Amino acid sequence: MSKLTDLPKRILIGRALRSDKLGETLLPKRIALPVFASDPLSSVAYAPGQVMIVLSVAGASAYHYSPWITIAIIVLMFTVVASYRQNVHAYPSGGGDYEVATTNLGPKAGLTVASALLVDYVLTVAVSISSGVENLGSAVPFIVENKTLCAVGIILLLTLMNLRGVRESGKLFAVPTYVFVGGVFAMILWGAYRGLVLGDDMKAPTAGYEVHAEQTGLAGFALIFLLLRAFSDGCAALTGVEAISNGVPAFRKPKSRNAATTLALMGGLAVTMFVGIITLALATDVKMAENPAHDLLKNGAPLGADYTQNPVISQVAAAVFGDGSFFFVVLAGATALVLFLAANTAYNGFPLLGSILAQDRYLPRQLHTRGDRLAFSNGIVLLASAAAVLVYFYGADSTRLIQLYIVGVFVSFTLSQTGMVRHWNRHLATERNPNARRRMVRARAINTFGAFFTGLVLVVVLLTKFTHGAWVALLGMVIFYVTMSAIRRHYDGVSEELAAATEQLDEEEVRPSRVHSIVLVSKIHKPTLRALAYAKLMRSHRLEALSINVDPAETKALQTVWHERGIDVPLKILDSPYREITRPVIDYVKSLRRESPRDVVSVFIPEYVVGHWYEHLLHNQSALRLKGRLLFTPGVMVTSVPWQLDSSELARKRARKRAEWNAPGSVRRGPVVPAKREKGEKGPKGEQPGVTSQVPGR
Repeated sequence: MSKLTDLPKRILIGRALRSDKLGETLLPKRIALPVFASDPLSSVAYAPGQVMIVLSVAGASAYHYSPWITIAIIVLMFTVVASYRQNVHAYPSGGGDYEVATTNLGPKAGLTVASALLVDYVLTVAVSISSGVENLGSAVPFIVENKTLCAVGIILLLTLMNLRGVRESGKLFAVPTYVFVGGVFAMILWGAYRGLVLGDDMKAPTAGYEVHAEQTGLAGFALIFLLLRAFSDGCAALTGVEAISNGVPAFRKPKSRNAATTLALMGGLAVTMFVGIITLALATDVKMAENPAHDLLKNGAPLGADYTQNPVISQVAAAVFGDGSFFFVVLAGATALVLFLAANTAYNGFPLLGSILAQDRYLPRQLHTRGDRLAFSNGIVLLASAAAVLVYFYGADSTRLIQLYIVGVFVSFTLSQTGMVRHWNRHLATERNPNARRRMVRARAINTFGAFFTGLVLVVVLLTKFTHGAWVALLGMVIFYVTMSAIRRHYDGVSEELAAATEQLDEEEVRPSRVHSIVLVSKIHKPTLRALAYAKLMRSHRLEALSINVDPAETKALQTVWHERGIDVPLKILDSPYREITRPVIDYVKSLRRESPRDVVSVFIPEYVVGHWYEHLLHNQSALRLKGRLLFTPGVMVTSVPWQLDSSELARKRARKRAEWNAPGSVRRGPVVPAKREKGEKGPKGEQPGVTSQVPGR
């Protein structure tokens, strides 16, 4: 049955890879660029248009402010890129903004950054896919009529590609990304040659239109506010910059240097394309409007609802290459594809950040481990599910979705760069080398400048977009923050409750009444010590502890503590190159049965019991899966010793109010009449329900 269910999985995502093959999935710079930078590179397809749309509120005459806004965006882009180049050197573990904020500003700031980034990654997928579907829909009517279904289908396709591993998905995504970049540069160079050398008069399809100004004669604060809004909308070009700092572990060695080089290359390409497109847009007299059907006029009359406003990049391409020409079609196709591929930035950033948060006990532990193809499969599936729900509820409408966008990324920018300022202040307090101090002072100035700019953009975005949908992004951040805080409290409570003291626990606290011959061990805590004490009482012919090596660092730490405590039970370690737990145990038990077919192998599984349904989602169900497999293995006895947590005690008290409570094993023991206690007297500390055993037929 297992082979039958594995077959579709292997067809879709491929054969499982060994843990020691992780190095083969790491990315060279030429693949890392399209994998991590497709989002900021593709944003030049719509960021220039956002600047012109906002300025059109004051009429086409306000377009002359575009160069100044472009200069401000360039300064901000180079500032952010310079800052993140320092991030990847100072914090190469892949924590990115989250690690910087946590280390320098505290856990609450780090959790705020993490919440913002998780929301932004989900929105990156939703916005990019919806925008790409709308671009394709202009040529294929079926897609327009079913754009929600098509968007969800593309999310599913990207999910399957990423489940096969980042290296394979990177190869698939590299070609269209490079075609898009090459096409934009060819358009810029050919447009410059035609305009400067040949003297051609290039005109965009909207060059003959007029723009109806909703507000005329803006001055003072109103003008400043309009320019700030245009600047903040144009800063959509910066989305995805942080993904490289979060994805450093996915690079080949030297990781930090390769990530920094890729970051600089991405920044240079994005700035050059942004400047080139907006310059050609002004040269070809492109007209854009927030409400084109009403605000774009031809011969003094509105164009009407039948008019479809093409993006700036499409209008510039039509003016430079010729509408419908071969190069125009190639660039249009590459633009649509790269918008789909921009979502892949989130598919790499979200799972990596989720793994780090899970390691820090802010998210369920299942997000920390890699899947069959050495990708963080659970994080990929979670991202795809959240984006698909968002696309469904918003009908794959990029205009509505983009109002939610860039809030999270500028929260993370601001807190991260503020954290880097604290980082340099801390190092400057101890550094005495003059050359090193000069470098740190320069770096601090860059980060301070970046924190100010990104903070300003964040304020403007919140003021201008809050009522248009930005509140949804803020609500999502709050939900993530509260949920992750609750998960951390749960894990901390469980760790504190299960923590084994330095000295051996009181024998009455850990001693059960049964024993087995193999004790499964993941770490040393109260349930493990109780299981070992239980095993010794049975006087087994052979007694050993068994642990599965999934994480070498954790296994080494287990062995160290095991020897330091002087535990007199031999500890056997089984390697698991495919990060499985169940199969190595099953194979080992079967090997013992083959060696002594007449013997019964008794497997003891320590586990703890929770009292709330949602707590089950936060703990791996490996014990349940293992018991299910062992029960069908001839000659094997499975013994479970539950260790009740405090939450289960509360659940037991609640259940007693409704009906008689039956603890595990109580049916075997028969009814127990509790001893009469004085009012306010509590039972013995550490009192636990009994052990349950299940013995399959031999």
